[in-house]
Amino acid sequence: MLKRSPKQSEMFESLTLDEPASTVDRVADELRRAVFEGELESGTPLREHGLAESLGVGRSTVREALTILVAEGLATRAPNKGVAVATPEAASVRDVCAARWVLEGAGVRNWLQASAETRRAVHESLDAYISAVHSERATYRELNERHLAFHLSLVALTGSPRLVAMQEHLVLELKLSLAQVDRIRRNAHDQAEDHAALVRLLDADRIHDAERFLQKHLSDAAHDICKALRLEK
Repeated sequence: MLKRSPKQSEMFESLTLDEPASTVDRVADELRRAVFEGELESGTPLREHGLAESLGVGRSTVREALTILVAEGLATRAPNKGVAVATPEAASVRDVCAARWVLEGAGVRNWLQASAETRRAVHESLDAYISAVHSERATYRELNERHLAFHLSLVALTGSPRLVAMQEHLVLELKLSLAQVDRIRRNAHDQAEDHAALVRLLDADRIHDAERFLQKHLSDAAHDICKALRLEK
């Protein structure tokens, strides 16, 4: 006699959800917004109890949301100290920009061999960034996302999903720094002009000039971030 298979509900009866996943996502998104808009500055302790009371959710929900922010590099967790908004370090900023040069430079050098689709994506991401810069309603977070999306489109010119994934991981470490610099210096317009100049060089097939332009742009970015955030004496 065949053994009766358990019903699907019986198979998974041990699985539970303490809080709806969407609630965790909403909490994480609200914390990101507060970080990018400057309401929560670098080093601010993120206390579970206070956040739970303020947002009207359980502490377990806040705990999961904070874990997401730590994984994204927007917060850090230290033994006996808890979680706090991440504080950028000069060495990390410079290292990330150096690594970005390796990835983005590879994309720029591949411009002539890149597909029409990936080249068009560079133009589209530039247009989206410029549109956000000139919009009075764009938040620092949106400017940050559009800015980094443009640089990601440069890596996509390589045609390598692995390199794109590496760039996505790198920019997570830089998001907080860039958002803080944009708030301090309000230089998004200047950044957009630089990006447009780079694309003009690519469209003119001046690959070597574009490569040198990008290298200087990323080197200057590292210097400007460290200077604006006073990460170096």
